[in-house]
Amino acid sequence: MKSKWIFTTIFVLFILSNSLSFSFAAELGDLNSDNNVNSIDFGLYRRCLLGLCPFEDPSVADLDGDGSANSIDFGIFRKFLLGIITEFPATTPKPTPTPQSGDEDKILIPHKSWTCGMADGIPKPESGVLAFEINMKLDQIYNMGKTQYGQRQVFVIQGGTITGSKISGSVMSGGLDFQLDLSNGAMEIEQILVFKTNDGNYVYFRSAGTAANQNDVRIVPNIEAPNNGSYSWINSGKFACRRIVDTAAKTIKISVYDISGVTVRADSTNSIAVTKPTDVQYQSWDFRKAFDERKGTLFITEDVALAGSQTVGATKNNISRNIIPITGGTVTGSLNGKIIAAGADYQNTSNPMTIDARYLWQTNDGEIIIVRNAGQFGSLVPTFEVRADSKYSYLNSKLYLSSDPGMGSGGGVKISFYESTK
Repeated sequence: MKSKWIFTTIFVLFILSNSLSFSFAAELGDLNSDNNVNSIDFGLYRRCLLGLCPFEDPSVADLDGDGSANSIDFGIFRKFLLGIITEFPATTPKPTPTPQSGDEDKILIPHKSWTCGMADGIPKPESGVLAFEINMKLDQIYNMGKTQYGQRQVFVIQGGTITGSKISGSVMSGGLDFQLDLSNGAMEIEQILVFKTNDGNYVYFRSAGTAANQNDVRIVPNIEAPNNGSYSWINSGKFACRRIVDTAAKTIKISVYDISGVTVRADSTNSIAVTKPTDVQYQSWDFRKAFDERKGTLFITEDVALAGSQTVGATKNNISRNIIPITGGTVTGSLNGKIIAAGADYQNTSNPMTIDARYLWQTNDGEIIIVRNAGQFGSLVPTFEVRADSKYSYLNSKLYLSSDPGMGSGGGVKISFYESTK
């Protein structure tokens, strides 16, 4: 009798979902990333709870915001689909506190969707010891406007210097800094940079940052340096950074502090938490992975121009990093434009090899589109970010698949993107 009741409930939910499709900007409950929350996600949730598949993004399945996805969330999901509740408990965050004097000395707790690698809290960077400084000149500043994630700016790095007692060198051109401004005053940052030390080694620098208010931006870098040699100390270090942008002068300065000796024990008196508005989708640190999808209609073809490899080699966490800068190219098909000389394919050449290409398109009518094409060979998945009121805004929600790179013109690569079908 119990199994019959469960079957009947799921059947009713299925019928309801055929007539109703619940769009949900923050992606909670959207387990298959199709920008709708419905019985398909409900059925996938059940399979994951039974151990038949993993949660691709556990934060999307955490409907009550308690930090875990479990049967309680599954019950909440059922109520949502039946119309008993109209939003998930986790979609009603506490407002970001108004900055108060002394907040800059408190521990900053990142939002759960953008943990920055320090979910328990980021201490004031200056409480550590200065390790090195990065001074960069900007090539381009792109004010994209409001995307699915918030107000987006992209800074393209022209070049720069890195100076410190144990490391010095240059910042390679083409680095990317993605700044996301939220309507409640909070901010989220991602940077992807490459350094070349004065003795010829390459260092990969990818960081996540956040701020409860824009006067106190804190960055947590994930730095990969060669395991063998004088920079191996970077791989085992713990760092926090201060980032200062001067758009008038077109400069960015990053001060990197060693905080390995700083104790972080956050409580209600010594910390401040970053919150996010409910009308934005959460951005992801990791790339999308496709399950049970196949290539449909051809969407576009890229002809990508590349520079020579910047090889970091064996680094931490069994990673072997190779970076191939993107120097231009063309996009033809359902939209037409050029590939901006910025970003790179940040390859992990360990087994299994994965690529993670991060770069920008500019359409023939001037729209800037952030592109990420990543995954293992044979299963590459492109995703996009573009202005929400653009004629290309469909890119923010539709799913796509990519071919493997093939031989392109002038030593570059040719890649085709396809609409994804089930």
